[in-house]
Amino acid sequence: MERVELAGTDRRAWGIMVALASAMLLASLGTSIANIALPTLAEAFSAPFGQVQGVVVAYLATLTVSVVIVGRLGDVHGLTRMLLVGLGVFAAASLLCGVAPTLWVLIAARALQGIGAAFLMTLSMALMRETAGEARVGRAMGLLGTVSALGTALGPVLGGVLIPLAGWRAVFLVQVPLAVAALVLTVALLPRGAGKGEPARLRLREVMDRRVAPNLLTNVLVAAVMMTTLVVGPFYLGIGLGLTEAVVGLVMAVGPVISIVSGVPSGRLVDGWGSRRVMAAGLVLLAAGAFLIAILPGLIGVAGYVLAIAVLTPGYQLFQAANNTAALADVPKDRRGTVSGLLGLSRNIGLIVGASVMGAVFALGAGTANVTLADPAAIGAGMRLAFLTAGGLMIAAFLVASGTLFGRVARA
Repeated sequence: MERVELAGTDRRAWGIMVALASAMLLASLGTSIANIALPTLAEAFSAPFGQVQGVVVAYLATLTVSVVIVGRLGDVHGLTRMLLVGLGVFAAASLLCGVAPTLWVLIAARALQGIGAAFLMTLSMALMRETAGEARVGRAMGLLGTVSALGTALGPVLGGVLIPLAGWRAVFLVQVPLAVAALVLTVALLPRGAGKGEPARLRLREVMDRRVAPNLLTNVLVAAVMMTTLVVGPFYLGIGLGLTEAVVGLVMAVGPVISIVSGVPSGRLVDGWGSRRVMAAGLVLLAAGAFLIAILPGLIGVAGYVLAIAVLTPGYQLFQAANNTAALADVPKDRRGTVSGLLGLSRNIGLIVGASVMGAVFALGAGTANVTLADPAAIGAGMRLAFLTAGGLMIAAFLVASGTLFGRVARA
């Protein structure tokens, strides 16, 4: 009898993890699936590219602005209840996107979809910490990392299939049944009262203590480095190495594929070794990978780039699983949503820093603001400077983490 009960409990726990993973997958899919439709949207609405970019920017902007507010709403009104609200908002916004009669209506609907995505990303992480047993918190966080990477990688592929078959509206309409399915799973599997806290006032400095702040800062630095690969990589591969667009796409897919494969194993390592040890290992791999990107491609070409990415990307997944687990480890239940929101905010800030500041470093190394006109040697110089800087950022992240890393490793 006891074995049957344990098996049932285990199946329910995995069911909850699948429901929360589906919410994270949906938010990540929404982030990437619209990008491939931009040329089609520009043609459909006879709009300049600068206006069409609003379809992507509106989603990311509202997601970034909303994550901390959403986290606090989850703490006050219940994480499960607010996740259901977010899934409803996301489904409705996806439908509005699919039937939008004008570009500006589409942009407004995408902004609403970004708010829904903030609920999905933030509260799924908090609920993973709430519902996962202590022995499997790391693998639960690793699963979220895997599905996040899967959604980001799947978006362009799914969009590329749907647009020729059914037009740009299908890119958004396909998300409606997916959101409804996630909603049904959440209603069926998640405990209704999970994460319900007291509606007490909470100052940000009460959450941003000396234990959580290093996790947030390192999250900013790591996200900036990962965005650098997405911003600088295509220029270096296309102009610096002279690869065709198809080959550039294949090489750029290596990172997401490795992320998908390494997410859950990274979480298992966190459960087995402790979050602090795994975080240290992840930051070391990230630093090594960044320095290798700066050096190896100049010596052995595209093989060197792929090899360096193969070192960098597992480091990112190790860091993500460990950092999220550590940040939420000792947080009271009535603050987990808020801390999850801060983790999302710090990641988005890092992505912005990577796209802007590290992009500027790349241009500085290339010796021109218009890198599309630079010759391969200049692009190579810019890439080296960008990733030497990225390696330095990872050393800085390791030093920030080491302020709590070695003093608490025995308790991890």
